[in-house]
Amino acid sequence: MYSGDGGAAATPDEIDELARLARDGDREAMEQLLGVVRPRVLNICRGVLPYSGDAEDACQEAMLNVATRIDSWGGRGRFTTWLHIVAVNSARTTYRRLKNLATPTDFEDGSHDRPDPRTTSVIAGTRLDLLEAMDTIGKDHPQYVEPLLLRDVYGLPYEEIATLVDAPLGTVKAQIHHGRKLARPLLRGER
Repeated sequence: MYSGDGGAAATPDEIDELARLARDGDREAMEQLLGVVRPRVLNICRGVLPYSGDAEDACQEAMLNVATRIDSWGGRGRFTTWLHIVAVNSARTTYRRLKNLATPTDFEDGSHDRPDPRTTSVIAGTRLDLLEAMDTIGKDHPQYVEPLLLRDVYGLPYEEIATLVDAPLGTVKAQIHHGRKLARPLLRGER
C-alpha cells in the first residue's frame, strides 16, 4: 500500500489498492486516496478550464464525486481511468454552469471597466470549442461523448475505453468514429 511519505508519486497499482480499500469503507485509505489524486484531478480540470478558479471549482466537485461515488468504480479497469471520467465530467458541468451564468451583453453598456475573469474563462478558454462540440453532440448522441473524449483527448486505448464504458470493443470504435464525424464540422465552426 502507498506509504504516503511525501516521496515519489503513488504508482497506478498503489492508487488502485487505495481505491479498493476506500471503496470498501476504509476512511484512512479514502483520505490518502484523495490526497494522492487531487493534483491529477486539478491538472485534468486545468486542461479544460483555463481560469484557475474555475478549474479549482471543478476539481472540488470531482473530489466530492470520488468520495461519494467510489462505489461506481467497478475495479475492472484502472482507478485513474475512472478518475479521468469523473474529472472531465466535473469540468464539463462547471463549464455548463458558467456558460449559463455568462451573458455577453454584460459589458456592452460600458458599466464595467474590465470583464469578470470567470466570464472571460468561459468565453475565451482554449478548450471551450471542444466543450461546445461535446455539449452539442451530447444533446442527440450522448453515447458518443465519453468514448470520444477518452480516446481523442486522453489517448486511452480502445480496449480500456470499452472496459470503462462497459461496451463491446466494436461498439466503442463505432461510437468514436461517429462522434468524430459529428465533431469535425463543429470544431471548424460549421454549425
